[in-house]
Amino acid sequence: MYSKQSLLLHGCDTLWDLAIAEVEKRENPDNDDDVKPGEVWEKSILFMGNKNGGKTTIILRCLEREESPKPTLALEYTFGRRARRHNAPKDVAHFWELGGGTSLVELIRIPITSHNIRSFAVVLVLDLSKPNELWTTMESLLQVTRSHVNKILTKLEKTKPEVAAEIKQRMWNDLQRDHPDYALVDPFPIPLVIIGSKYDIFHFTSRSEALLLKARALINHLAFGYDKSKSVSVDPSKPLFIPAGLDSMSQIGPPPASDSDLGKMRANTPLELWKKVFEKTFPPKSFCDLQDTKDPAQDNQYTEYEVDVMRAQKNQELEQYKRNASKSWKEMDFDSD
Repeated sequence: MYSKQSLLLHGCDTLWDLAIAEVEKRENPDNDDDVKPGEVWEKSILFMGNKNGGKTTIILRCLEREESPKPTLALEYTFGRRARRHNAPKDVAHFWELGGGTSLVELIRIPITSHNIRSFAVVLVLDLSKPNELWTTMESLLQVTRSHVNKILTKLEKTKPEVAAEIKQRMWNDLQRDHPDYALVDPFPIPLVIIGSKYDIFHFTSRSEALLLKARALINHLAFGYDKSKSVSVDPSKPLFIPAGLDSMSQIGPPPASDSDLGKMRANTPLELWKKVFEKTFPPKSFCDLQDTKDPAQDNQYTEYEVDVMRAQKNQELEQYKRNASKSWKEMDFDSD
Protein backbone atom coordinates (compact mmCIF):
# COMPACT_ATOMS: atom_id res chain seq x y z
CA MET A 1 0.00 0.00 0.00
CA TYR A 2 1.12 3.55 -0.54
CA SER A 3 0.05 7.14 -0.46
CA LYS A 4 1.41 10.27 -2.09
CA GLN A 5 1.54 13.90 -1.10
CA SER A 6 3.13 16.89 -2.85
CA LEU A 7 4.71 19.43 -0.54
CA LEU A 8 4.66 22.70 -2.49
CA LEU A 9 6.18 25.92 -1.28
CA HIS A 10 2.94 27.78 -1.99
CA GLY A 11 0.75 25.28 -0.08
CA CYS A 12 -1.30 26.25 2.95
CA ASP A 13 0.21 26.13 6.42
CA THR A 14 -2.32 23.62 7.74
CA LEU A 15 -1.58 21.05 5.03
CA TRP A 16 2.15 21.60 5.49
CA ASP A 17 1.94 21.02 9.24
CA LEU A 18 -0.21 17.92 8.82
CA ALA A 19 2.17 16.43 6.26
CA ILE A 20 5.24 16.97 8.45
CA ALA A 21 3.46 15.61 11.52
CA GLU A 22 2.41 12.47 9.66
CA VAL A 23 5.91 11.83 8.33
CA GLU A 24 7.48 12.34 11.77
CA LYS A 25 4.97 9.88 13.22
CA ARG A 26 5.94 7.24 10.67
CA GLU A 27 9.63 7.82 11.17
CA ASN A 28 9.36 7.57 14.96
CA PRO A 29 7.39 4.35 15.56
CA ASP A 30 8.23 4.38 19.28
CA ASN A 31 5.74 7.23 19.60
CA ASP A 32 2.92 5.12 18.12
CA ASP A 33 1.08 2.92 20.62
CA ASP A 34 0.08 0.50 17.84
CA VAL A 35 3.67 -0.29 16.88
CA LYS A 36 6.12 -2.06 19.15
CA PRO A 37 9.82 -1.22 18.87
CA GLY A 38 11.80 -3.65 16.75
CA GLU A 39 8.81 -5.05 14.86
CA VAL A 40 8.94 -2.80 11.81
CA TRP A 41 11.86 -1.93 9.55
CA GLU A 42 11.70 1.75 8.56
CA LYS A 43 14.00 3.34 6.02
CA SER A 44 13.98 6.67 4.20
CA ILE A 45 15.42 7.46 0.78
CA LEU A 46 15.81 10.83 -0.91
CA PHE A 47 15.93 10.82 -4.72
CA MET A 48 17.51 13.86 -6.36
CA GLY A 49 19.25 14.72 -9.60
CA ASN A 50 18.67 16.27 -13.02
CA LYS A 51 15.23 17.55 -13.83
CA ASN A 52 13.37 14.95 -15.93
CA GLY A 53 16.19 12.51 -15.28
CA GLY A 54 14.04 9.48 -14.45
CA LYS A 55 13.75 9.63 -10.64
CA THR A 56 9.98 9.17 -10.61
CA THR A 57 10.18 6.20 -12.98
CA ILE A 58 12.61 4.40 -10.67
CA ILE A 59 10.40 5.03 -7.63
CA LEU A 60 7.28 3.79 -9.42
CA ARG A 61 9.05 0.60 -10.44
CA CYS A 62 10.23 -0.03 -6.89
CA LEU A 63 6.65 0.33 -5.65
CA GLU A 64 5.34 -1.81 -8.52
CA ARG A 65 3.02 0.93 -9.68
CA GLU A 66 1.96 0.82 -13.32
CA GLU A 67 1.34 4.47 -14.09
CA SER A 68 2.92 7.19 -16.17
CA PRO A 69 5.37 9.41 -14.25
CA LYS A 70 4.42 13.05 -13.77
CA PRO A 71 6.78 16.01 -13.30
CA THR A 72 7.85 16.61 -9.71
CA LEU A 73 7.29 20.27 -8.86
CA ALA A 74 8.98 20.59 -5.47
CA LEU A 75 9.32 17.87 -2.86
CA GLU A 76 7.13 14.80 -3.14
CA TYR A 77 6.62 12.07 -0.58
CA THR A 78 5.53 8.48 -1.13
CA PHE A 79 5.72 5.43 1.10
CA GLY A 80 5.47 1.71 0.48
CA ARG A 81 4.92 -1.29 2.76
CA ARG A 82 6.11 -4.86 2.36
CA ALA A 83 6.17 -7.90 4.62
CA ARG A 84 9.35 -9.93 4.86
CA ARG A 85 7.38 -13.14 5.44
CA HIS A 86 3.82 -14.38 5.79
CA ASN A 87 1.88 -12.87 8.71
CA ALA A 88 4.84 -10.62 9.58
CA PRO A 89 4.34 -6.89 10.16
CA LYS A 90 4.93 -4.82 7.05
CA ASP A 91 8.15 -2.89 6.76
CA VAL A 92 7.85 0.75 5.76
CA ALA A 93 9.97 2.67 3.25
CA HIS A 94 9.68 6.44 2.92
CA PHE A 95 10.48 7.79 -0.55
CA TRP A 96 11.23 11.50 -0.98
CA GLU A 97 11.81 13.05 -4.39
CA LEU A 98 13.35 16.46 -4.92
CA GLY A 99 12.18 18.13 -8.12
CA GLY A 100 13.58 21.07 -10.04
CA GLY A 101 17.13 19.79 -10.44
CA THR A 102 19.32 22.04 -8.28
CA SER A 103 16.87 24.93 -7.91
CA LEU A 104 15.20 23.62 -4.73
CA VAL A 105 18.18 21.97 -3.08
CA GLU A 106 17.55 23.72 0.26
CA LEU A 107 14.43 21.57 0.68
CA ILE A 108 16.61 18.58 1.60
CA ARG A 109 16.49 19.91 5.17
CA ILE A 110 12.90 18.71 5.43
CA PRO A 111 13.31 14.94 4.91
CA ILE A 112 16.79 14.49 6.44
CA THR A 113 16.61 15.01 10.20
CA SER A 114 18.37 13.86 13.34
CA HIS A 115 15.42 11.53 13.99
CA ASN A 116 15.90 9.44 10.85
CA ILE A 117 19.57 9.98 9.98
CA ARG A 118 20.52 6.43 11.03
CA SER A 119 18.14 4.93 8.48
CA PHE A 120 18.49 7.44 5.65
CA ALA A 121 20.01 6.95 2.20
CA VAL A 122 20.42 9.18 -0.86
CA VAL A 123 19.97 8.18 -4.49
CA LEU A 124 21.46 10.62 -7.00
CA VAL A 125 20.07 10.16 -10.52
CA LEU A 126 22.20 11.80 -13.22
CA ASP A 127 20.94 12.16 -16.79
CA LEU A 128 23.65 10.78 -19.07
CA SER A 129 22.07 12.54 -22.06
CA LYS A 130 22.98 15.91 -20.52
CA PRO A 131 26.75 15.71 -19.90
CA ASN A 132 27.10 19.50 -19.76
CA GLU A 133 24.87 19.54 -16.67
CA LEU A 134 26.05 16.31 -15.10
CA TRP A 135 29.07 17.34 -13.04
CA THR A 136 27.60 20.65 -11.85
CA THR A 137 24.37 18.95 -10.81
CA MET A 138 26.21 16.20 -8.96
CA GLU A 139 28.58 18.58 -7.20
CA SER A 140 25.98 21.11 -6.07
CA LEU A 141 23.47 18.54 -4.78
CA LEU A 142 26.03 16.43 -2.94
CA GLN A 143 27.76 19.45 -1.39
CA VAL A 144 24.55 20.82 0.12
CA THR A 145 23.45 17.38 1.30
CA ARG A 146 26.83 16.60 2.87
CA SER A 147 26.88 19.97 4.64
CA HIS A 148 23.40 19.42 6.07
CA VAL A 149 24.17 15.88 7.24
CA ASN A 150 27.42 17.03 8.84
CA LYS A 151 25.51 19.69 10.80
CA ILE A 152 23.17 17.00 12.08
CA LEU A 153 26.13 14.82 13.10
CA THR A 154 27.72 17.74 14.94
CA LYS A 155 24.52 18.16 16.97
CA LEU A 156 24.32 14.43 17.63
CA GLU A 157 27.89 14.38 18.94
CA LYS A 158 26.63 16.56 21.80
CA THR A 159 23.23 14.96 22.39
CA LYS A 160 23.68 11.33 21.29
CA PRO A 161 27.41 10.68 20.83
CA GLU A 162 26.93 6.93 20.43
CA VAL A 163 24.64 7.49 17.43
CA ALA A 164 27.07 9.90 15.80
CA ALA A 165 29.94 7.47 16.35
CA GLU A 166 27.93 4.61 14.82
CA ILE A 167 27.10 6.63 11.69
CA LYS A 168 30.69 7.77 11.22
CA GLN A 169 32.03 4.25 11.64
CA ARG A 170 29.51 2.92 9.15
CA MET A 171 30.91 5.29 6.51
CA TRP A 172 34.04 3.18 6.31
CA ASN A 173 32.46 -0.28 6.42
CA ASP A 174 32.74 -0.80 2.67
CA LEU A 175 36.38 0.25 2.46
CA GLN A 176 39.16 -1.91 3.88
CA ARG A 177 42.24 -0.27 5.36
CA ASP A 178 44.44 -1.99 2.77
CA HIS A 179 42.46 -0.44 -0.09
CA PRO A 180 44.93 1.40 -2.37
CA ASP A 181 42.87 4.62 -2.24
CA TYR A 182 42.11 4.57 1.48
CA ALA A 183 44.04 7.80 2.15
CA LEU A 184 42.29 9.61 -0.72
CA VAL A 185 38.72 8.72 0.15
CA ASP A 186 36.36 11.05 1.97
CA PRO A 187 33.24 8.86 2.24
CA PHE A 188 29.79 10.36 2.02
CA PRO A 189 28.33 10.54 5.55
CA ILE A 190 25.23 8.43 4.74
CA PRO A 191 24.61 5.65 2.18
CA LEU A 192 24.78 7.04 -1.35
CA VAL A 193 23.89 5.45 -4.68
CA ILE A 194 24.61 7.19 -7.99
CA ILE A 195 22.56 6.08 -10.99
CA GLY A 196 23.31 7.17 -14.54
CA SER A 197 19.91 7.28 -16.24
CA LYS A 198 18.96 7.11 -19.94
CA TYR A 199 21.86 4.81 -20.75
CA ASP A 200 19.71 3.09 -23.37
CA ILE A 201 19.75 6.12 -25.70
CA PHE A 202 23.38 5.30 -26.57
CA HIS A 203 22.37 1.94 -28.10
CA PHE A 204 20.27 0.99 -31.10
CA THR A 205 18.44 -1.61 -29.03
CA SER A 206 16.85 -0.63 -25.73
CA ARG A 207 18.20 -2.13 -22.53
CA SER A 208 16.11 0.06 -20.26
CA GLU A 209 14.01 -2.78 -18.83
CA ALA A 210 17.01 -4.81 -17.64
CA LEU A 211 18.66 -1.70 -16.22
CA LEU A 212 15.47 -0.69 -14.38
CA LEU A 213 15.28 -4.15 -12.82
CA LYS A 214 18.84 -3.80 -11.58
CA ALA A 215 18.11 -0.34 -10.18
CA ARG A 216 14.96 -1.68 -8.55
CA ALA A 217 16.90 -4.45 -6.80
CA LEU A 218 19.39 -1.92 -5.50
CA ILE A 219 16.70 0.43 -4.18
CA ASN A 220 14.83 -2.47 -2.58
CA HIS A 221 18.00 -3.28 -0.66
CA LEU A 222 18.12 0.24 0.75
CA ALA A 223 14.38 0.49 1.35
CA PHE A 224 13.36 -2.95 2.56
CA GLY A 225 16.59 -4.73 3.45
CA TYR A 226 16.51 -7.16 0.55
CA ASP A 227 19.75 -8.99 -0.16
CA LYS A 228 22.39 -6.81 -1.75
CA SER A 229 23.42 -7.70 -5.27
CA LYS A 230 26.92 -9.19 -5.41
CA SER A 231 27.38 -8.60 -9.12
CA VAL A 232 30.10 -6.27 -10.38
CA SER A 233 30.47 -4.90 -13.90
CA VAL A 234 33.46 -2.71 -14.81
CA ASP A 235 33.42 -3.26 -18.58
CA PRO A 236 33.13 0.28 -20.10
CA SER A 237 31.33 -1.15 -23.15
CA LYS A 238 28.48 -2.28 -20.90
CA PRO A 239 26.42 -0.65 -18.12
CA LEU A 240 28.67 -0.22 -15.08
CA PHE A 241 27.58 -1.67 -11.75
CA ILE A 242 30.12 -1.03 -9.01
CA PRO A 243 29.30 -1.49 -5.30
CA ALA A 244 31.10 0.81 -2.86
CA GLY A 245 34.69 -0.11 -2.19
CA LEU A 246 35.11 -2.45 -5.17
CA ASP A 247 36.85 -0.06 -7.54
CA SER A 248 40.05 1.95 -7.37
CA MET A 249 41.80 4.76 -9.22
CA SER A 250 44.32 2.30 -10.67
CA GLN A 251 41.49 0.19 -12.10
CA ILE A 252 39.74 3.24 -13.51
CA GLY A 253 42.92 4.51 -15.11
CA PRO A 254 43.91 8.04 -16.16
CA PRO A 255 41.47 10.47 -17.78
CA PRO A 256 41.23 10.33 -21.60
CA ALA A 257 43.65 13.17 -22.39
CA SER A 258 47.15 13.50 -23.76
CA ASP A 259 50.14 13.58 -21.43
CA SER A 260 50.74 17.15 -22.55
CA ASP A 261 47.23 18.26 -21.60
CA LEU A 262 47.36 16.40 -18.29
CA GLY A 263 50.65 18.08 -17.47
CA LYS A 264 49.09 21.54 -17.90
CA MET A 265 46.22 20.83 -15.53
CA ARG A 266 46.72 21.72 -11.90
CA ALA A 267 44.96 19.23 -9.65
CA ASN A 268 45.57 18.08 -6.09
CA THR A 269 43.62 14.83 -6.33
CA PRO A 270 42.69 12.31 -9.05
CA LEU A 271 39.07 13.46 -8.73
CA GLU A 272 40.05 17.06 -9.48
CA LEU A 273 42.01 15.89 -12.51
CA TRP A 274 39.06 13.90 -13.82
CA LYS A 275 36.81 16.91 -13.28
CA LYS A 276 39.08 19.19 -15.32
CA VAL A 277 39.28 16.73 -18.21
CA PHE A 278 35.53 16.09 -18.11
CA GLU A 279 34.66 19.79 -18.10
CA LYS A 280 37.09 20.49 -20.91
CA THR A 281 35.25 17.92 -23.02
CA PHE A 282 31.79 18.95 -21.83
CA PRO A 283 31.87 22.66 -20.83
CA PRO A 284 29.50 22.92 -17.87
CA LYS A 285 26.44 25.09 -17.66
CA SER A 286 26.66 27.63 -14.87
CA PHE A 287 24.75 27.04 -11.64
CA CYS A 288 22.43 29.92 -12.55
CA ASP A 289 21.59 28.29 -15.87
CA LEU A 290 20.50 25.16 -14.02
CA GLN A 291 18.11 27.05 -11.76
CA ASP A 292 14.48 26.31 -12.60
CA THR A 293 12.99 29.76 -12.17
CA LYS A 294 9.60 29.02 -13.74
CA ASP A 295 6.79 29.12 -11.21
CA PRO A 296 4.48 26.12 -11.86
CA ALA A 297 1.58 28.15 -10.45
CA GLN A 298 1.87 30.48 -13.46
CA ASP A 299 1.64 27.64 -15.98
CA ASN A 300 -1.56 27.94 -18.04
CA GLN A 301 -2.14 24.18 -17.99
CA TYR A 302 -2.87 24.43 -14.25
CA THR A 303 -5.30 27.37 -14.54
CA GLU A 304 -8.39 27.08 -12.32
CA TYR A 305 -10.31 30.28 -11.57
CA GLU A 306 -11.57 29.60 -8.03
CA VAL A 307 -8.21 28.24 -6.91
CA ASP A 308 -6.30 31.11 -8.52
CA VAL A 309 -8.48 33.73 -6.82
CA MET A 310 -7.98 32.09 -3.44
CA ARG A 311 -4.26 31.77 -4.07
CA ALA A 312 -3.99 35.49 -4.88
CA GLN A 313 -5.72 36.28 -1.59
CA LYS A 314 -3.41 33.94 0.31
CA ASN A 315 -0.39 35.50 -1.38
CA GLN A 316 -1.47 38.92 -0.07
CA GLU A 317 -1.92 37.49 3.42
CA LEU A 318 1.48 35.83 3.19
CA GLU A 319 3.19 39.07 2.19
CA GLN A 320 1.55 40.84 5.11
CA TYR A 321 2.64 38.08 7.46
CA LYS A 322 6.21 38.25 6.18
CA ARG A 323 6.30 41.99 6.80
CA ASN A 324 5.07 41.56 10.36
CA ALA A 325 6.99 38.46 11.32
CA SER A 326 10.08 38.89 13.45
CA LYS A 327 11.87 35.99 11.77
CA SER A 328 11.82 34.78 8.19
CA TRP A 329 11.32 31.10 7.36
CA LYS A 330 14.94 30.88 6.32
CA GLU A 331 16.02 31.50 9.88
CA MET A 332 13.91 28.67 11.28
CA ASP A 333 15.66 25.48 12.36
CA PHE A 334 13.95 22.59 10.60
CA ASP A 335 16.02 20.10 12.59
CA SER A 336 15.37 21.29 16.13
CA ASP A 337 14.87 18.45 18.59
